[in-house]
Amino acid sequence: MAEKITAVFDGKVFYPTESIALPANTRVRLSIEVLPPEKQESVSFLMTARSLQLPGPADWSTKLDKYL
Repeated sequence: MAEKITAVFDGKVFYPTESIALPANTRVRLSIEVLPPEKQESVSFLMTARSLQLPGPADWSTKLDKYL
């Protein structure tokens, strides 16, 4: 199965810009094609944070002081 996805490289890790339907720890083969500047989209910190899908309480933003 071959699938093309877009990802952002932060200097150490590739982060996909959309979700991928693969189980955790699935081995894949990557082929890198650097996109020209006009096709590169800027990725906000919030988009990157959301793409990580980290578990946590739903009320983090409203009760931040409690969790800190």
